[in-house]
Amino acid sequence: MRIVSTLNFIPDRSRPGLTTTAIGASDLQGAGGNWATVGRRSRGGRIGTLNVGTMTGKGREKEYMMERRKVDILCVQETRWKGSNARSIGAGFKLFYYGVDSKRNGVGVVLKEEFVRNVLEVKRVSDRVMSLKLEIEVVMLNIVSGYASQVGCELEEKERFWSESDEVIESNPTGERVVIGADFNRHVGEGNRGDEEVMGKFGVEERNLEGQMVVDFAKRMDMSVVNTYFQKREEHRVTYKSGGRSTQVDYILCRRDSLKEISDCKVVVGESVARQHRMVVCG
Repeated sequence: MRIVSTLNFIPDRSRPGLTTTAIGASDLQGAGGNWATVGRRSRGGRIGTLNVGTMTGKGREKEYMMERRKVDILCVQETRWKGSNARSIGAGFKLFYYGVDSKRNGVGVVLKEEFVRNVLEVKRVSDRVMSLKLEIEVVMLNIVSGYASQVGCELEEKERFWSESDEVIESNPTGERVVIGADFNRHVGEGNRGDEEVMGKFGVEERNLEGQMVVDFAKRMDMSVVNTYFQKREEHRVTYKSGGRSTQVDYILCRRDSLKEISDCKVVVGESVARQHRMVVCG
């Protein structure tokens, strides 16, 4: 496969405000596997999400972790890398990222190098929301990385995150696959009474007011909170541990009509790459 044009910023004319990086490519061909299990035929690949705390100084460790866990696409949050770029980070992986401050926020998507040629466009919306569109065989797959504002942030900042997220999801045609990997900084809670159409029963703790925003977002966008559909021991549902506190704030979402294509989703334990968060993977 040959990349016949360089990365260029162009406006997404259908959605003002979204900065789109388009990649022109010829002879696009998929590498095998469906939307949720990219590369499964050859190596059992999966899609994941992880709040990395920072990308500085631990890039190689993160990539080795992806290789060990057979994760081909990883949404990352709190990268703390300033700028808008795509760069190889070792071990056969490439990071597409966006950030405006080297001390806070920043989001990105890490791809196995073999799938970089399948990228059609990159939308770097803000240092909390970005997305990649890939063509895998005949499937259009949109990967969204999100990092929601913390509970103590100003209301305006919180509302901006949800507005940006809504706009990104709505910009993708109905027939395309959409997967969100995000640190929502919220608890959707255990149980799903009244919300069976967007989540399962297997969250953690009680839903808080902020967690209701995640559920409402899923309803608006006709999506499912994937983590909550798979019955696991609590150790494989907890995504955040700090100071004796264990909870679930990191989630993978997909469009509801695609949920049946996912055979498993769980938290990966036993890794020390990120200080407080754990990687969530689905496939």
